[in-house]
Amino acid sequence: MVGSSVELEATMSSNGSLVNGKALDRMTAARELATTVVTDPVPLVVESDGVDLEITREIVLGKNVHTTCFEVTEPDADDESTGDKDAYMASVLARYRKTLVERTKHHLGYPYNLDFDYGALGQLQHFSINNLGDPFIESNYGVHSRQFEVGVLDWFARLWEIEKDDYWGYITNCGTEGNLHGILLGREVFPDGVLYGSKESHYSVFKAARMYRMECVKVGTLITGEIDCADFKEKLLQNKNKPAIINVNIGTTVKGAVDDLDLVIQTLEECGFSHDRFYIHCDGALFGLMMPFVKKAPKVSFKKPIGSVSVSGHKFVGCPMPCGVQLTRLKHINALSSNVEYLASRDATIMGSRNGHAPIFLWYTLNRKGYKGFQKEVQKCLRNAHYLKDRLRDAGISAMLNELSSTVVFERPRDEEFVRRWQLACERNMAHIVVMPNVTIEKLDYFLNELIQGRSIWYKDEKVRPPCLATDIGTCNCCCALHK
Repeated sequence: MVGSSVELEATMSSNGSLVNGKALDRMTAARELATTVVTDPVPLVVESDGVDLEITREIVLGKNVHTTCFEVTEPDADDESTGDKDAYMASVLARYRKTLVERTKHHLGYPYNLDFDYGALGQLQHFSINNLGDPFIESNYGVHSRQFEVGVLDWFARLWEIEKDDYWGYITNCGTEGNLHGILLGREVFPDGVLYGSKESHYSVFKAARMYRMECVKVGTLITGEIDCADFKEKLLQNKNKPAIINVNIGTTVKGAVDDLDLVIQTLEECGFSHDRFYIHCDGALFGLMMPFVKKAPKVSFKKPIGSVSVSGHKFVGCPMPCGVQLTRLKHINALSSNVEYLASRDATIMGSRNGHAPIFLWYTLNRKGYKGFQKEVQKCLRNAHYLKDRLRDAGISAMLNELSSTVVFERPRDEEFVRRWQLACERNMAHIVVMPNVTIEKLDYFLNELIQGRSIWYKDEKVRPPCLATDIGTCNCCCALHK
């Protein structure tokens, strides 16, 4: 953690001389502040029949817990001549960089591709690049990157099979913004529509329902995490008189499950919903860019009756800042568009100002890798995910891997310090690892060795046993005392 590793000691200034007493005082104060850590509450362990362990972590609302903080202080009057402040900040940043290097080594639970090098784009950091308004209509603000943004959008339009004259889109600030925009479009097309999403959809889908005051129906899922179309059919028939707005997951958050888009469309048709009475948004935050390169995967295409697709740019693509891509049909966008005289453009986005650097990073990566490059990375991720799943099972650890996924679900480690060290994403008794292009076999072996060693300590007392995951991942994937 940053707070425990940062030690602000007296350092050398940029010209090699020792910093003066005032700087040392600031550093001493900062050191005390940075190492004042409020320890997280110890997670509770609930035992059921001596077998099933459910680990929960208390989250206290209405209280700010400052685990670490770098105080902002005013520079001294004579700081321009002494350079003390610059030396102090350089020390903080240098040590923070060491922390980032260390935490990156132990990063497995969240879907970020950390294998990138954008050194060539460092020359652009001196410019405030802002893509205000519509990507296809230039505003009065001239320091923008629309030419890169539209190039990226055209690339994704080809991927998802929609003609240039038929689509509209923009580079979002994150995957959640893509979901917010797609669902908002559905609401504008069908103001009285009902939003449907499986219970394993990303939390932003239900956030959108609250923000837009939409009627929302949660649909059950199969053991794999895919939407249960039998339950979907039942829920649709209860609201036959209202249009349907559906969120389809191209990779769920926890299990990496891919909803069967064709089966969702078939279910809608069987329930009497014609194509002009439903709107489908495809949330492809992570796997939306992987699925086109996976054999037998359901195809996401605008040749099918879908309304919009979104993906994240900082996940599989590998951008250093959060961003995403949102595409929809041009005919839908007029419901959101409004002319903005201040910009000399129109706007149909969620945000006003948009990161103008992000499209350049995306453009740079797409040019370097192309379709073939992404195909190789997808194949590598799937191979390594199968390797991880097999090794976990060989070690007697409950584990599941969906056929189209690189997300390996396994038993939640008993030690929360281990969870934080490896930055694992957890839900109930499950944890998961998302195998990304930067996750090598060597890194997986390093993790597995630590996990196996840890389990030998956590479960040395026979009264304490690994949790049962049968209800979460199926009895065939569970290795608990009852099912192995």
